[in-house]
Amino acid sequence: MNEWLIGLPEEQALWLARVSIAFVLCLGAIIGSFLNVCIYRIPLGQSVSVPRSHCFGCGKTIPWYFNIPVLSWFFLRGKCAYCGSEISVRYPVIEALTAVLFLLVFQMWGNPALFGLSRLQIPELIPFYWLFVASTVVNVMIDLDHRILLDRISLGGTLLTLVASAAFPVMQGQTTLLAGLGHAVLGAVVGFGTGFLVAWAGERIFLQDAFGFGDVKWMMLFGALFGWKGFFYILLIAAGVGLVMGLCAMLAQRARAGLRAEPLAIPFGPALGTGALLWLFWGHWVTRGLEAAVLWAQARQGLVLAVVLPVLLLLSIWLCVRIYFIRKAVREEEAAEELTPLPENPTDGDHP
Repeated sequence: MNEWLIGLPEEQALWLARVSIAFVLCLGAIIGSFLNVCIYRIPLGQSVSVPRSHCFGCGKTIPWYFNIPVLSWFFLRGKCAYCGSEISVRYPVIEALTAVLFLLVFQMWGNPALFGLSRLQIPELIPFYWLFVASTVVNVMIDLDHRILLDRISLGGTLLTLVASAAFPVMQGQTTLLAGLGHAVLGAVVGFGTGFLVAWAGERIFLQDAFGFGDVKWMMLFGALFGWKGFFYILLIAAGVGLVMGLCAMLAQRARAGLRAEPLAIPFGPALGTGALLWLFWGHWVTRGLEAAVLWAQARQGLVLAVVLPVLLLLSIWLCVRIYFIRKAVREEEAAEELTPLPENPTDGDHP
């Protein structure tokens, strides 16, 4: 895009660039407003088209001039214009976030150097990646609210990725239809297989579901879209993001409830989604950073071993202790359920 703009007079080039950016931001904010509807209604089994947006407090339909993405929330000061009910700040945040993500995808083709982004080879892929980032926002927020990930995103996204990889092999770094499709299929198999293995091992170690099957299917999509190598990088990033999220949540809970706080169940979907977005936009920097870290560690093997080995030992001990107490709690809960007497007549109260 920059090469094309260079051929235009400076004033026209600046005007066109600004109009393009403004259009993309507005489009992203509008889509973000629709994503808010999807996040709330889809888990409840409601239609995303009818009824129109309305206030949860008074039930009145919100007119278009009170439903302008981001701006209306600030204009109304976060309250319904009719009854004064509070409107969650999450709505404008999701709208603004979607607008920024749309702009980043556009800049991957238009001017990737501006934000240090990975390069998007052809503009035809922009709508596809817009759809991907929008679906990621929906899945992350629904997982935070309801602990579920949508099959229509994971399975439908995987199928769409296979079709796109065949139509545009360049998105997989390939040049032919079969090569692009084969690379996507291999990534999907690796993503699904790795997720299934982690879920299987976690269930046997912790004696309960430690990894949802929804995560497994979403990992299949990431493998298909980013290839098997990209998938493992995403998994590594997600593990780090999940660790930070878990520590922050644990510290916040301990600050509120003290040492009596119960163990937290943190969904892994937000960490996976964050890892996928970071890899999409700045995957080349992640690769370079890890390569530089490996070279640095090789040059200082003694220092690395002196620091890493004790840390790994402490982490291993902590993990074993956590596994012991989790397994113990699960067994005690199962034993208590077995000792709980059943009601003598479970149908009492059902008769007229």
